Amino acid sequence: MNILFSFLLAALIGQDGTTAAPQLSPQQKQVVSGPITVAVSTKKKIMEVRVAGVTTKRYTVAVGTKGHPTPNGTFVIRHIVWNPAWVPPDAKWAKGKQATPPGHPKNPMKVVKIFFQEPDYYIHGTGDEDSLGGAASHGCIRMSQKDAFALGRYLMDRAGEPKSDEWYAGVFNKGVSADIHLPKGVGLVIGP
Repeated sequence: MNILFSFLLAALIGQDGTTAAPQLSPQQKQVVSGPITVAVSTKKKIMEVRVAGVTTKRYTVAVGTKGHPTPNGTFVIRHIVWNPAWVPPDAKWAKGKQATPPGHPKNPMKVVKIFFQEPDYYIHGTGDEDSLGGAASHGCIRMSQKDAFALGRYLMDRAGEPKSDEWYAGVFNKGVSADIHLPKGVGLVIGP
């Protein structure tokens, strides 16, 4: 089994073998159903996942720099790529950078790309977790690899495309990417 995937899956699986759910307050536990939305504050460098308007999970993220800001606005998440390859964009900052295949240690996308404005802007994991809480990306939203995996899986489960542990293991073990189009879009708001 892919070592990175094994680490991520182990971090999300409880001792009883079930996938770990986010830790919720008593108020949050009352909200178990309803529309799911995601909100990002580029000023505070946080992301919140909300169910029926109640925050159920909060993550520290990295956002775009002044020279490459994360776009503000209202978006819909409909496309997720697991174990993505990385192809350098046709941009000055990427000149001389080499494409990296899925699962490659130098692949800056890491485990998942969660698109919010295709083709250029997405939420993804990072190997540079020291950048979290800062403005460090070229406009994308960075999360820890563990958090990006958990978020992508949660969005798939809630937006009508749930997959088993075996499905995820298969994607990572085969060293291929898996393109998923969500049956139900998930709203995302990005602002200061």
